[in-house]
This record gives sequence, C-alpha cells and structure tokens, in this order.
Amino acid sequence: MTVVGVDVGGTGIKAGLVDTDTGALVGERIRVLTPEGGAPEAVIAEIARVVGMLGADGPIGVGLPGPLSAGRLMMMANLDPSWIGLFAQEMIATATGREVILVNDADAAGLAEMRFGAGAGCHGVVLMLTLGTGIGSALFVDGHLVPNTEFGHIEVRGKDGEDRAAPSVRERKGLSWAAWVERLNEYIDHIDKLVWPDRIILGGGVSKNPEKFMPMVRARPPIVTATLQNNAGIVGSALRVAETLSSRSAPQP
Repeated sequence: MTVVGVDVGGTGIKAGLVDTDTGALVGERIRVLTPEGGAPEAVIAEIARVVGMLGADGPIGVGLPGPLSAGRLMMMANLDPSWIGLFAQEMIATATGREVILVNDADAAGLAEMRFGAGAGCHGVVLMLTLGTGIGSALFVDGHLVPNTEFGHIEVRGKDGEDRAAPSVRERKGLSWAAWVERLNEYIDHIDKLVWPDRIILGGGVSKNPEKFMPMVRARPPIVTATLQNNAGIVGSALRVAETLSSRSAPQP
C-alpha cells in the first residue's frame, strides 16, 4: 500500500508518498515553510497544496503538533493557539477533498521508528523524543503506543522543558552545541525519573547531524538517534492510515 503522509511542524510542512510495507518514500519528499504565525486557514491551505503536488489518490495521514481527541486539537504550542478545539480533521478533509486521518506528530514519528527504525524489535518502555521547533514525545510499552504524551512541557528550572532544550532555542540564543547538550542532558534526566524508559530515541531535525551532539549526550538508559531521521513523521502518518484501514476491514468479534 502507498499512502500520502504529511508532517506539520512549527517551521516546515513535509509530505511524501510512503510504501507502508517498507517505510520507504516513493518519489520525492516535498517541504514548504509553515506560514508565519501558523494560523489554521493558512496552514491547511499549504497542506492541501503539498498533497496536490504529490498527485496520489486515497486517504491521507496528517501529523499535527498537539494532542488529539476525536479529530480536534486539545493543546497547541508551536502553531497559532486558535487551533485549539477546532475540528481540524473535517477542515483538512474539506480543503483536500480526501479522507483525513490525524495523528499527533511525535506519535507518528514514534510509530515509524518502532516499525522500521531504531525501535524495531524493542520491548519494554521506549521513549521517542522529536527535537525541532519544540520537543515532542511518543511513549511505547512493549510496542504499544501510549498516545498524546506531551513531555516537552514538563517543568525544568521553572520553564517548559522545550523552552530550554529544543534545538530552536540553541539557534535563537546562539548557544554552542556543548552548551545546548548540557540543557538537553538535564531535560532527559527529568524525563528518565518520570517514566524510566529502557531506550530513548532522539529524532526530529537535529537527528540529521548526530555527530555534532550525540558524543556529549549522557543519560542512564541507552540513547540512539532515529534511523528515519526527519522523515519519520511522514512515514508514521502514512502508517496510521494503513492501520486504520486494516482495522476497518478486519472481521469483528
């Protein structure tokens, strides 16, 4: 099965056609800038545009940066807060003319890594952290997703963890890699004491350059970088579609 996956972030909107049997992208990946301010109408228009550029039919999976309930975003940190409470699934479906299946963007990245990447075959507690404009999280117990965790917002030194340790903070404040990793290590230590993971996977945009920071990362559990790097959100969004369609066709007890 090939499915369109879309990954919406605070900085960029990425999309691609995914072979859900292998996790590989079929053809080119498209990336456009997230409209300044991240207002719903502008972002949804860009989603519709990139989906049209891919030219594939069928339902689409869309990863959005926030916890989801019944097709609505319940919180928003890196796009305009007017997203909160909107029936985003219906709005995107109307704009694209497709069936839309939404998933939290970090959960999508985690699904991809657990199926095809650094978490494949791992049991116990696995934590995926996506490091980009903010910090997203996806938690798995024996391969099963615990959806909508928002560990980027745990408090560290009186601030949201992502306000201290996201890669965007390093760029905005002009921190050296060493100074930023010191913040990242402190943040990971806080997370470790809450959920005691058996493995941590670091993904997001920063995973494209692991040599710049991974040698300085220190933590109790083993830490690895995401195999699918910044494509994990696209792949995971497409996987969510495949899983949903499969569950619909399965015989009911």
